[in-house]
Amino acid sequence: MQHGRVIAYGSRQLKDHERNYPTHDLELATVVFALKIWRHYLYGERFLVYSDHKSLKYLFSQKELNMRQRRWIEFLKDYDCEIRYEPGKANVVVDALSRQP
Repeated sequence: MQHGRVIAYGSRQLKDHERNYPTHDLELATVVFALKIWRHYLYGERFLVYSDHKSLKYLFSQKELNMRQRRWIEFLKDYDCEIRYEPGKANVVVDALSRQP
């Protein structure tokens, strides 16, 4: 969002091996996916990541992470971002886009 308006959308289907990921890993994978796509806009800028998954906010303070999570956390350290929790009920636009009619 820029000035309170959405400037881009992105989506993709899960790969076969990703279907077995726990929910918090899928949420983190989504953030990594977005950063890779819009790197040219986000690198070197301060920005917020809104998620409806509360545990994502506390991921950086965890003592035990699996290798995939460690790799993704290292990737996120290249960016000046803050992850904020936003309840799913407050995020109706994203929910509408992710649901099939």
